[in-house]
Amino acid sequence: MTQLQHRIILHAYVTEKAMDEMERQNKLEFVVDRRASRIQIKRAIEEIYNCKVAKVNTKIVPVGKIATVKFKPEYSAEDIGSRAGVF
Repeated sequence: MTQLQHRIILHAYVTEKAMDEMERQNKLEFVVDRRASRIQIKRAIEEIYNCKVAKVNTKIVPVGKIATVKFKPEYSAEDIGSRAGVF
């Protein structure tokens, strides 16, 4: 099952806006498989990073599908971001 989760979440998407959202709103952005649903993205993030997700928003951009993930207050986006390779 973990192999499937790693195919859904491709990598962290780091921009100046994403860094600002991480600090202010406890959110991270990831490039994900275009066929993945919000529920699949939520489950993959929770399994890979051992955390709880509050909300997932998605958008299609020229680089692919971007998922903006808001974490529950007890989980730090900065901590998860360091595990995801943002820093």
